[in-house]
Amino acid sequence: MKASLRLLVVVAVTVLFADQVTKYLAVSRLTTALEGREGLARVTGYFSVQNLDNDPPAPDGRRLATRPHRFIEDYWHFRYVENPGAAWGLFANLPDGVRRAFFHVVSLAALAFIFLMYRRTAMDQRLVRLALALITGGALGNFMDRLVRGYVIDFIDWHWRNQPGMRWPTFNVADAAICVGVAFMLLDSLRVRRPEPVAPALTESPNP
Repeated sequence: MKASLRLLVVVAVTVLFADQVTKYLAVSRLTTALEGREGLARVTGYFSVQNLDNDPPAPDGRRLATRPHRFIEDYWHFRYVENPGAAWGLFANLPDGVRRAFFHVVSLAALAFIFLMYRRTAMDQRLVRLALALITGGALGNFMDRLVRGYVIDFIDWHWRNQPGMRWPTFNVADAAICVGVAFMLLDSLRVRRPEPVAPALTESPNP
């Protein structure tokens, strides 16, 4: 593997793995969908069982999503949510077939654009390369969700004492990686770069 692509692959795969593992834990701990399953059946259930956040309710009336886990009371809960749209639920009300096709095209176009940007960065732009690798991993994590299920699993719920208007939209590890990557790119854009020294022009020596 070329050294220029090693950082992209390593970081993106790490983010993708962390994202899917934490989403598996969310399904396992915050819903009852995997109860009674063992080994490989739990993994296949993670990828196949859907409609776990009780919206719409299950036909038999069972609630598959459990109560939120209060990690830090009044500030940080873990709550299982299925988001069929983008951030803040954008485009969630589009027809299912249109929505899936739209997000597949947008995700692939975004990944191609990020890869092109990465290839055009210089080797010494380490912060930008790390940022693009984080964004790639996050985009892959959410794209895998949409490809397999048609929605994204969110489970990190930040809020301020449950006050109206004081709740951050529920998110996941992939979203966090994208936000950190964007923050790194903004930070890099604010760095003051020293101008490269210009070599003095050569002058001809005067004739004796």
